[in-house]
Amino acid sequence: MKIKLIDFIIIAAYLAFTIVIGLILKNRAQKDKSSYLLGSNRLPWYMLGLSNASGMFDISGTMWLVTLMFVYGLKSIWIPWLWPVFNQIFLMVYLSAWLRRSNVTTGAEWIGTRFGFGRGAELSHNVVVAFALISCLGFLAYGFIGLGKFIEIFIPWEIVSEYIPLNIKPEYVPHLYGIAFTAFAVFYAILGGMMSIVWADLIQYIIMTITSIVIGIIAMNALTDHALVVPEGWHSPFFGWKLGIDWQGIIAEVNEKIRTDGYSLFSLFFGVMLFKGILISAAGPAPNYDMQKILATKNPKEAAMMSGFVSVILNPIRYFLITGFAVLAILFYNQLDLIVAGKIDFEQILPSAINEFAPIGILGLLLAGLLAAFNSTFAGTLNAAQAYLINDIFLKYIRPNATGRQVKTINYTAGLIVVAISIIFGIFSKNVNSVLQWIVSGLWGGYTAANVLKWYWWRFNGHGFFWGMATGIAAALIFPKFLPPLFPAIPQDIILLYFFPALLLISVIGCIAGTYMAPPTEEETLKKFYLTVRPWGFWKPIHNKIVAEIPDFTENKNFGRDMFNIFVGIICQTALIALPIFIIIRAHASLIITIALIAITGVVLKKTWYDRLEQV
Repeated sequence: MKIKLIDFIIIAAYLAFTIVIGLILKNRAQKDKSSYLLGSNRLPWYMLGLSNASGMFDISGTMWLVTLMFVYGLKSIWIPWLWPVFNQIFLMVYLSAWLRRSNVTTGAEWIGTRFGFGRGAELSHNVVVAFALISCLGFLAYGFIGLGKFIEIFIPWEIVSEYIPLNIKPEYVPHLYGIAFTAFAVFYAILGGMMSIVWADLIQYIIMTITSIVIGIIAMNALTDHALVVPEGWHSPFFGWKLGIDWQGIIAEVNEKIRTDGYSLFSLFFGVMLFKGILISAAGPAPNYDMQKILATKNPKEAAMMSGFVSVILNPIRYFLITGFAVLAILFYNQLDLIVAGKIDFEQILPSAINEFAPIGILGLLLAGLLAAFNSTFAGTLNAAQAYLINDIFLKYIRPNATGRQVKTINYTAGLIVVAISIIFGIFSKNVNSVLQWIVSGLWGGYTAANVLKWYWWRFNGHGFFWGMATGIAAALIFPKFLPPLFPAIPQDIILLYFFPALLLISVIGCIAGTYMAPPTEEETLKKFYLTVRPWGFWKPIHNKIVAEIPDFTENKNFGRDMFNIFVGIICQTALIALPIFIIIRAHASLIITIALIAITGVVLKKTWYDRLEQV
């Protein structure tokens, strides 16, 4: 362990700063519910966008992406479509504006604007709260595991165990570290709410930008003296039916990693991933920190700008760091310590590379930045979970007339309960990838159908939403128990991806059956929603009724333009990811093409999206 005193001082300074932020903003956050959960809708769009980007610059995700870059090279830029990363483009183009027009505090509260307040809406509200809490707990557990694995390599348990009278099995050491460092994120998030989170994220982004540039430069300098020995196909983002990367004779152990990941039939994997990603993106943001940042913006235009800003400020900086560490890890693979509990764990590439290659001082900044990244993700997700517990359970069912003091108390209590449960989830989770796959392929598979239909089909009602969500969530919880034994040839971590169509079909059946088991949503609710949100889609009966009352009303005819902007936006976003990779590995021809793509798509989006934001 080469961490030095100056590194410890930097880390301690950052942790102390988070405590100060929580204490300073405590009183402002506690003025009312809106102040705590949404920052009173006064925060600038660029601050919220930067905060949102910082929340995505998390330890667990960065560990996973460094491993992907190490193993798959340029082809790894597609694998994050599992999340899918291009959902930010859908949000930028039209969905953020649609969502922000609702003027609500949470996704569950939004249900009233779409389905009214009858029995179907009540059921829908409850199932959204359940989904939001399950997904928030899943993300908290995901971050919790990544933090523990990250810290373990810098503070080996053999050193700590001499001072702590606990008999901890090696596989549970990351969980113990996760519990210890989670306390800081809990402190400032619970005290300061959304404002505290945004200001802490600003510091985190500055730290990560500095360290990303430094690590990228170190990797570029290393490439002047050492050749990057990688398999054929590593340098290319293009692929055929099969992955086409063979590490035999270079780092043979990596081939086993590829086999267990299940990405060998890459075209099949890519097709299923793209199909799932488009539907999930069209469903709008899941009820987590991303949705809360959208709802915290000042107006619909700023909501769209905030979502677009995320891709611009996150991807180039993040991938400069990711590529830098992946390149260093390949060049000096024999110097890395990847053995955990007697076997190779490729998720240890990032922390081991940091320990080996980050200079003194930069090491402290990097550790502080990645701890801040964990805190950002954890705090943002915790804030979203609190919003649902407070606004959609406590104030709706338990104490509708609660005093400010009671709301303050339940803020703290709800936060602590969520953290405790997420830690339990994390302890029973196998690894970072298994939790991620369950969230994005399983849980969101159950979420998709109902949340697509709610935007685009007038006849869809609260009962349909409830049964679609309920059947989808139930399948997402049941499938991981029964599918692996039945299909042992499919890697367990991605088995839910390949069964996404089955999850979707179950949910669609629930949606359609539930919809026609009950009458349509009240006409006045539908008309108000259509007038306020102005969605395109299958809304003709409602549109005709509004035109009969308001003859000069015009429908939203932007579907074609929105689809074009999404296509162009995804190209631009992917180019922004590839840009720092080509810079570091010095692929000059590819770099010129990438810069040209960014310039062309940027000009097109300026004319077809930004200049027409008032029409979104």
